[in-house]
Amino acid sequence: MDTVHRLTLGDLAREHRRSRPGGTAAVDGDERLSYVDLDDRANRVANALAAAGVGTGDRVLWLGQTSARVLELLLGCAKLGAVLCPANARQSADELRFVLGDLDPRVVVWQSALGDAAREVRDARFIEAGDEYRAWLDAASPTDDERSVDPGLPVLALYTAAFDGRPNAALLSHTALLAHSVSIGWIRQIEPGFTYLNSGPLFHVGTMMFCLATFHLGGTNVFTPGFVPAEVCRLIERERCTSAFLYGPMLDQLVEANTGEDGKARRDLSSLHFSAGSDAWNAMITVDESPWGRALGGYGQSEVAGMLTFTGLGLGALGSHGRPSPFAQVRIVDAGGAEVPAGEVGEMVARGPIMFSGYWNRAELNAAKQAGGWHHTGDLARRESDGTITFIGPKLRMIKSGGENVYPAEVERALTTHPGIKEAAVIGVPDERWGQTVKAVVVASDPSLTAEDVVAHVRERIASYKKPSHVVFTGALPRRGFTPDYDALDEAHGGGGYPIV
Repeated sequence: MDTVHRLTLGDLAREHRRSRPGGTAAVDGDERLSYVDLDDRANRVANALAAAGVGTGDRVLWLGQTSARVLELLLGCAKLGAVLCPANARQSADELRFVLGDLDPRVVVWQSALGDAAREVRDARFIEAGDEYRAWLDAASPTDDERSVDPGLPVLALYTAAFDGRPNAALLSHTALLAHSVSIGWIRQIEPGFTYLNSGPLFHVGTMMFCLATFHLGGTNVFTPGFVPAEVCRLIERERCTSAFLYGPMLDQLVEANTGEDGKARRDLSSLHFSAGSDAWNAMITVDESPWGRALGGYGQSEVAGMLTFTGLGLGALGSHGRPSPFAQVRIVDAGGAEVPAGEVGEMVARGPIMFSGYWNRAELNAAKQAGGWHHTGDLARRESDGTITFIGPKLRMIKSGGENVYPAEVERALTTHPGIKEAAVIGVPDERWGQTVKAVVVASDPSLTAEDVVAHVRERIASYKKPSHVVFTGALPRRGFTPDYDALDEAHGGGGYPIV
């Protein structure tokens, strides 16, 4: 191995120990870890895992809520050459059984509140995340053996949506995570003193990517088990958090929780730099003027370690999703893999150091996803004449109505320009005459809004065949991280019949 050019997550923990010994690495409840403490924890994890028979390429599973345990387990795995998978602890017993059977972990660290169903499945070492975990670490040595680990090896596994009928664990290498962290740190302007509140699930790349960028660049990660608005406000004030995992509906809940009966803010949230929102929200926080804050998001997926394009790299440009990460090359291609001209829709493919290493135990799927030396995202996009990118929608969710292609994202953009619509999602529903028709699931901010109003608004902005034939009003959209959970929407509202593209 070429050790001169080696850098792993474990190496970074070692460097932070030397360069930031007094810096606070993590806060979880009343527990505060310096970068020295965190490196000691990682060493103990690595040694305890090795004693349990874990070696290079073996999997370790976390089944629990958001916790600093996840970061120290990840760094321990990094020093050993193993792979950590933080799984969705809210899954059903059957879903957890699938993950255990599929991943075949050597060690499972779990929270007892989940129950015992998962323990029946595999002959793995199960460690309860409370007192048993603490005793397990205390018994291990804090000595760092400085094992030589290849940075191209996977270190993190994140289960993705079941687009082929079953969840798939995307494997991300040290190199991919470190490169992506640099790009996130650059666009979000992360530096020492930056404090990130992990208020989302760490099995979701949207939370994990900021957790790792904060660690990489010497900031402080604050952890909370789940999103409880009053507790999140308390932590932002107490820890002077600079950023947090938050999206639309969560902001409204924070405003409500932080507004007293006298109309004044209960807690000081001014340390939080976040994108502008409602007047009440803007009055509580500091509006983020970084490129990320001015144009939140972009296009991303677990398979690219987080973000492939950043909207903030295309402010005022034609494309809705900006330009690619500085660590990626992107093409828009047709079904045969040939690049299409600007202005035409095709599949977005990419390559670069942030790409994943494939899915665990999915040889055939990996061959298809990485055909021709490019990662095939499975999503449709368009390169605009100025070079920016517009995301169109998943190939598997394109709606075919009367022979015409309808892309949900385009209809959703038209819907959300209505001042009375807070958010909306679009699905396709089977139709005997047209094959499929468009159904809009709408969260209204104006209680007087009618389905007729919605349809008329969309008809004025895009082609008539793209307008919703059905409109359903709901109090909130089911979500998977930042985005609506379209599988749940299909199940709840009769979606289906999508063409094979």
